Amino acid sequence: MDIRPFAGWRYRPQDGGDISPFLAPPYDVLTVQDKRDLQARSDRNIVSVDLPHVPPKEVGPDQAYQQAGELLARWMSDGTLVRDDKPCLYVYEQTYQWAGRQYVRTALLAGVRATPFGQDVIPHEKTFAGPKADRLKLTQRTRMQLSPIFGFFRDSPGQEIHCTLRSLAQGQPDAWGEIRGVGEKLWVIDGSPRIEHIRGLLAEKKVYIADGHHRYTTALNYRDLLQAEGTLDPEHPANFVQFALVSRDDPGMRILPTHRVIRGLAEDFSIDKLIQAATEFAWETRPCVPTDLSDADALLAPHGDAAMALLGGDGQELHVARLVDPGAMKQAAPDELDAWRELDVAILHKLIIDKALAPWKTERTTIDYTPDGPAVAAAVQSGQAQLGVCLQATKMRSVEAIADAGAVMPHKSTYFYPKLTTGIVLKPLE
Repeated sequence: MDIRPFAGWRYRPQDGGDISPFLAPPYDVLTVQDKRDLQARSDRNIVSVDLPHVPPKEVGPDQAYQQAGELLARWMSDGTLVRDDKPCLYVYEQTYQWAGRQYVRTALLAGVRATPFGQDVIPHEKTFAGPKADRLKLTQRTRMQLSPIFGFFRDSPGQEIHCTLRSLAQGQPDAWGEIRGVGEKLWVIDGSPRIEHIRGLLAEKKVYIADGHHRYTTALNYRDLLQAEGTLDPEHPANFVQFALVSRDDPGMRILPTHRVIRGLAEDFSIDKLIQAATEFAWETRPCVPTDLSDADALLAPHGDAAMALLGGDGQELHVARLVDPGAMKQAAPDELDAWRELDVAILHKLIIDKALAPWKTERTTIDYTPDGPAVAAAVQSGQAQLGVCLQATKMRSVEAIADAGAVMPHKSTYFYPKLTTGIVLKPLE
């Protein structure tokens, strides 16, 4: 990685450093109601700029992006946002609870030189045209990177980089806040020796994208537009993309499972019929007493890799299912990597959803995705869904293996938790 400090735009804190009213989750997890709720916290919440069109799965009207750009410019001129007076790096800490334990994750916010996928920046997901068109329109109007891309790297021996960041996350932070139960803290790091030391530590590292594939591709597209106009030199800010860089071994680095909630199956569907059909595709199942699914890993891990929970019968039936013959996946996905065929989500979709469940799928069949196990149970218990599937979390080594091979993971394979917050630092592109 070739990283650079930058003079970021930041919210002027309230109450000494609290910027909670201005913060928002990432744009792509928000609904119209979420946007309204955030705007009710403050009429200057970043969501008013970052989410001009809902849903952001396709490009919206030009006027929406124009208004977002004008609003951001007004905040920059009236003192809502203030720019740091010199290039800085930023240490960004998130504190959160999961399964009754507290975790802390520490990131470095920096500009990373934009390179094609697979060179210094390694993806693991496919991107789609609609979201990229939406983000490009917004970037052209704001000329700002509104939120960082979430990246992780393989640390030096002894976690030297992580320890360096922790040593900088001391004393009173320059800004702090809380959103959706996650504590946010930011320290501004200036001074050439410290910055150059961190740059040197990361110089031989590659960055894997955990979250933000569409925004990274948008940054490349925006840079290419400027390059075509002949306005781009090698040190132009558009050559550097804001990342939140986290050591893969950070104790707060957590991937949650992404469970499936399936609706709109044929009326004669039952979980017993599905289990019978699944036996033809090398599956074994065993009934379990319905239980709390808050920590699906704890329930499923004792049953082995790729064990998953099938929930049906108004939530009264819970079965743990597991593939017993890996050859079934080689037959179903002969062109994929071994690491891909071993993924829980790949096994689920190739053998259960595409094959065993096929007799009961209709034009009305839909699949929703959530990391919330109890929400899966509630959907089935209420009759809103006919089938729930709870999975184990995708392992970090699987993400790396597939990314290193230049392949992409199935849709909704990873949920890095917690999401990065938008509004902590904005990176200018001019």
